[in-house]
Amino acid sequence: MAELFGDKSRFAAEVGDYWDEQEQNRHVDLWAGGRRLTCDDNIAFVPVLCMDVSETVDWLKSGCDLSPPFPDLTPIETHRRLVELDDGSREKYWFPHWGPITDNVTGHLFRIGEQVTITLDFWRNTHSIPEERGVPFAIELPEKELIEVLEQTLTVLERVKG
Repeated sequence: MAELFGDKSRFAAEVGDYWDEQEQNRHVDLWAGGRRLTCDDNIAFVPVLCMDVSETVDWLKSGCDLSPPFPDLTPIETHRRLVELDDGSREKYWFPHWGPITDNVTGHLFRIGEQVTITLDFWRNTHSIPEERGVPFAIELPEKELIEVLEQTLTVLERVKG
C-alpha cells in the first residue's frame, strides 16, 4: 500500500511497495504541479535515494543562497537561461537530483524568503505526453512544506519492513 506525502498539485512523494524480496528497491513516485515526474522510472534503489533525499533536506536547511541568479527574469525564463548556459552554474540549483527516477526531468529550485519555486521540464524525446516535452513549468510552495514532505518520505523509506 502506497503512502502519499504532500499535495500532487504542488509537490508530493508517494512511497509504494518493495519491488524485490531484499527490500532494496521500492516503487516511488514524485509529483509536481499535478504531473508525475517518475513517469519513465519509478523503481528506486532505496539506500541511494535515502542518501539523496537526506542531502537535499540538509541543503535546504543549510540556508545557502538559492536566490534566483537572474532577478529580472521569471522563474521559467531563469530555468531556460540556466539550461542554455550549460556552464555548470545551474548545478547549484538542481532539484530533484535523485538518480534514475528523476533523470528524465531537468529541475531547479529557487528560494525567495520562506517560499521556494521549483521549475521543471521533461527533456526525453520518449516522454509520454509530447506537448509537455521541453516546456518548463513552475510550482511555488513554502520551503517548510517541501522539507516536511521530504522528511516524511525519508522516514518511510528508512523504515524497516517487519
